[in-house]
Amino acid sequence: MSEEFKHSFKNSSHDSLGLSVYNCGIQRCPPNYTWGPAVRDHFLIHYIISGSGVFQDGENQYTLHAGDGFLVTPSQLVTYTADEEDPWEYSWVGFNGADAQRFISFTGLSVNNPVFHYDKDATLQTQLQAIIDAVGPSPCNEARMSSGLLAFLATLMEQFGNTLPKKSSGYEYVKKSIRFIDFNYSRDIDIDDIAAHAGISRSHLYRLFMQYVSMPPNEYLTRFRINKAAALLRTNNLSVGEAAYSTGFSDQLYFSRVFKKYKGMPPSKYLREKQSATPEKKEENP
Repeated sequence: MSEEFKHSFKNSSHDSLGLSVYNCGIQRCPPNYTWGPAVRDHFLIHYIISGSGVFQDGENQYTLHAGDGFLVTPSQLVTYTADEEDPWEYSWVGFNGADAQRFISFTGLSVNNPVFHYDKDATLQTQLQAIIDAVGPSPCNEARMSSGLLAFLATLMEQFGNTLPKKSSGYEYVKKSIRFIDFNYSRDIDIDDIAAHAGISRSHLYRLFMQYVSMPPNEYLTRFRINKAAALLRTNNLSVGEAAYSTGFSDQLYFSRVFKKYKGMPPSKYLREKQSATPEKKEENP
């Protein structure tokens, strides 16, 4: 076997909150290579191409080989280790978003049933490679990665999914809350307003968002507003103050602090960089 290697991609923006690829890659591990014990903040599926190793989830331990795969769910303490004599090579895709839990439930995989086996053909390996091949910063790349993720999950649903799960009232509350945010983010709304619209308590809303979106509702609202503000600065020629007020921020200084936290730079610099990125300057730096 050739030398170990690792090729990976990580999307650090978390901008897409429906269903989006968070990271993906392929790795041939050295002997005894170990990840964990630790937790993830997103869903993660590994598929073993060759070799073997051990996946440990709480008190359960699984010895896995080529054709096997395993699911890691958010906040789940896991460890996985490559075999000493025949270390595994695997591909993986990590993903998150409001729809992630629902799609996972269709595959038949869960915290209590995290392992699967598929060796009838190379479909899963090919689909994961397609996601890896699509990585990049453009909206086109993001669309191709999301498309590849859906195809991969569809294969798992087809092979291992049982009957459709019962309708999750919890997920319906989250969807209702997200729609409310989408239609009202520019107004002076807070978590009490969102919970009242959904018809549940603040604490219940918090638990559901952590379960289905892997972040608190107040962080979702803030991220949503900042992403909308960034889009306005990119495309509408608005000032920083106008973008702030248009997305529900009444305090421009607070808006600037929050914008820098999520985008890595103040909105004024973000605006200047977007304004300077003219077609002529792009042509000067091919």
